[in-house]
Amino acid sequence: MTETAPTANVPAPGRGPRRSSWTGYAAFGWAAVYGGFGLVCALTGTAVFYRAAEPLPVGLNWAVVAVAVLATMAALAVVRPWGRRIPRPVVLVTLVALCVLSGAAAFGLLMDMVTFAVNQTVDSWTATANRALAAAGVVLLVATTRSWRSSAYGTCPRCGAVHASSAARSRPEPTAAPRRVRALAYAGALAFLPYAAMKTTWALGGTFAGVSGAQMLAISERNGASGVWLTMAHWGIDATALLAVLGVFLILSLVRPWGQVFPRWTLSLRGRRVPRWLPLTPAMIGAATLAPYGGAGAVYAALGTLGVVTVPRGDLPTPGDALLVIWIGLGAFAVYGIALGVVAWSYLRRTRSVCTGTEAEVRS
Repeated sequence: MTETAPTANVPAPGRGPRRSSWTGYAAFGWAAVYGGFGLVCALTGTAVFYRAAEPLPVGLNWAVVAVAVLATMAALAVVRPWGRRIPRPVVLVTLVALCVLSGAAAFGLLMDMVTFAVNQTVDSWTATANRALAAAGVVLLVATTRSWRSSAYGTCPRCGAVHASSAARSRPEPTAAPRRVRALAYAGALAFLPYAAMKTTWALGGTFAGVSGAQMLAISERNGASGVWLTMAHWGIDATALLAVLGVFLILSLVRPWGQVFPRWTLSLRGRRVPRWLPLTPAMIGAATLAPYGGAGAVYAALGTLGVVTVPRGDLPTPGDALLVIWIGLGAFAVYGIALGVVAWSYLRRTRSVCTGTEAEVRS
């Protein structure tokens, strides 16, 4: 006699418990806070969007309110029964669009974090708060999208596949990324070498692009660099060069097996698996910031090289020196940012938990 085990753990589309409820309510709470923030800033005339240190028109604040209102409606559609009457593709497209819009609003958060780390301040606390809130929204909206899709389409919330029985979760063994992904990671790491060399040359008192280390230190002081930054510079250490080294370590750890296991010197954590969010969080933020920032800068440098636009020399002796520094700096960001995005996606897929034991037949 053969019996088939019950299959109640994966509800049919549109039926059963709404696994997306808690994420939907969390997204609803975020939308209320974010909308209130945007509304207050709009009514008080406080800009929340900045380009570098320059505030953009206050009227753009209403875009925050609009995104929050749309997110509120989407969250309610996820958690309330009436939301099931809305075509699933409409809800899915809306949630994905909100993720993209929130991600665009969060752009620049990495730069704010770096600025705060070395200068203990940022250009605008309001703009930084807007970016941080938007980044939190991205996380909650992505979680809501995943859990809602699982509930609506009857897929497994763990692995995203469709199977008819309960299953144990298993994380794959640490593996290296495919050869092409590793090659791209190495290219991203190598792209930072000229940048680190340039910054280290100035930190050690050398001259590059017509500017000496002493001149660069004076420029930093004039621009309001913090005491920590200036102290490190006096010791011959450039903070951004150190961040570049950390970036190289991050991208290499995402493509090699050793990046998925805590090393021996971590004592109590020795040999344990590294939580996926730990490397993925800085990788996603870094890729979302550096790839568009560096890409736009590389296009600008190319137009300047071709004579289409005029590149101001700034604190450098000639426009040619400015172009050289732009190519080295923003070119490194572009290559590294794109490589980091591809590598992070590969890591996400390779380390994704899989369900085992989906064969649910019991023979007697």
